[in-house]
Amino acid sequence: TSMGRSIGNALGREFLRVSLGGVRDEAEIRGHRRTYIGALPGRIIQAMRRAGTINPLFVLDEIDKLGMDFRGDPAAALLEVLDPEQNKAYVDHYLDLDYDLSSILFIATANTLDTIPGALLDRMEVVEFPGYLEEEKLEIARRFLIPRQLEQHGLAEYGLHLETDVLTTIIRDYTYEAGVRNLEREIANICRKIARRVAENKRYPRRIRAGRLSELIGPPPYTRDLLRPEDEVGVATGVAWTPNGGDTMYIEVNLMSGKGSLMLTGQLGDVMQESAQAALSYTRSQAANLNIADEVFEQTDIHIHIPEGAVPKDGPSAGVTLATALISAFTNRPVRRDIGMTGEITLRGRVLPVGGIREKAMAARRAGIGTFVMPLKNESDLMEIPKRLRQGMTFVKVEKMDQVLEAVLLPPLAPPKKEKRKGGKRKKADESGAEAPAGTNTSDTVQPASPAQAAAQAISRGGMPGRVYQ
Repeated sequence: TSMGRSIGNALGREFLRVSLGGVRDEAEIRGHRRTYIGALPGRIIQAMRRAGTINPLFVLDEIDKLGMDFRGDPAAALLEVLDPEQNKAYVDHYLDLDYDLSSILFIATANTLDTIPGALLDRMEVVEFPGYLEEEKLEIARRFLIPRQLEQHGLAEYGLHLETDVLTTIIRDYTYEAGVRNLEREIANICRKIARRVAENKRYPRRIRAGRLSELIGPPPYTRDLLRPEDEVGVATGVAWTPNGGDTMYIEVNLMSGKGSLMLTGQLGDVMQESAQAALSYTRSQAANLNIADEVFEQTDIHIHIPEGAVPKDGPSAGVTLATALISAFTNRPVRRDIGMTGEITLRGRVLPVGGIREKAMAARRAGIGTFVMPLKNESDLMEIPKRLRQGMTFVKVEKMDQVLEAVLLPPLAPPKKEKRKGGKRKKADESGAEAPAGTNTSDTVQPASPAQAAAQAISRGGMPGRVYQ
């Protein structure tokens, strides 16, 4: 809405706004015929009457929230309004004559395109506004939000100042959004607390610092994922896109002795489950190149989990991360914790482009990740990130899964050392009562203590280090 108002001021046009959220009656758009008691024109004609001009800037707000019931489909009525070939002779049922809407500049707003009918969407040009970066939110808060809230709370003359670290903490720990609505709400909350102290003639801080935030607005409701404390086997760092911006996610893989089953947990959607199956198929097809024995897959159960199990997850962009975590677990090679990655994977190991690169890269930067692995075909998306923000990161563009593994996997961990008993060789009776043959070092004969150790020995016989990450 504010963007439309600014465009109207820049063009010198009258600004009109009609909210379409929850509209279910077609007559709200086209109007009622005059034969009905209490009949009125539709919202378009009513707004034009208020404007007093034929060429205003007209904002159709929340067009994605139009409904439909037995009274008709308002989205179908908007087809004539937005079609430049038809709106020259738009007919409102109340007027019952042609009205020219072709001079109007229409702007429709929506949070999602999924609920907009295809025929209506085809008549509009889609302009996407990505979420604000952290640096952009800081500038918006300094220039607009803080002065406005100080004025509204009567604190403009009291010299109240919010330090940069305060705003950064609010953005990171008290809000989780693409815009700045909750940021302004938290700033207003601080202003109310200070205004109360002023009204009660109590002492109040003129400079708000991060250490006093908990006292003023309570404990932070959000916690940000930072770098893992160490490089781990079977754990890879992925980056996801959300409506509120990007976020990091850790994909964990456990191997257990079993019959080759695959278990997926963490509220994964259908597309992400298929990505996990594709990643496993790629891993099995590359077993010889990765030095993994074929029988290992038949003797090992695989459990893939993506934490925060209450949060639904879906999409194909985790394919590269899933394959990396699987290969790490099977080869006992740790994954570098300072690398985030995204990309769809095919059965042949090709890395396909994905969306949301800007948000994902900034999420990796927030988490302290210095290297970002991404599809080569997404290279043009980096232009959306300001140059000063790209300078502190390394972007690795890949086309094949082999390039990903070369960048993110560390050398294999050494197998666990076996303890040697003092005293050298000695005889030992077996379970049947017979003594072990002379010259046998029984301290080096280790019996599997668990099914996991048995699986480890099977992997070791296939030429891999004898350790299963659990």
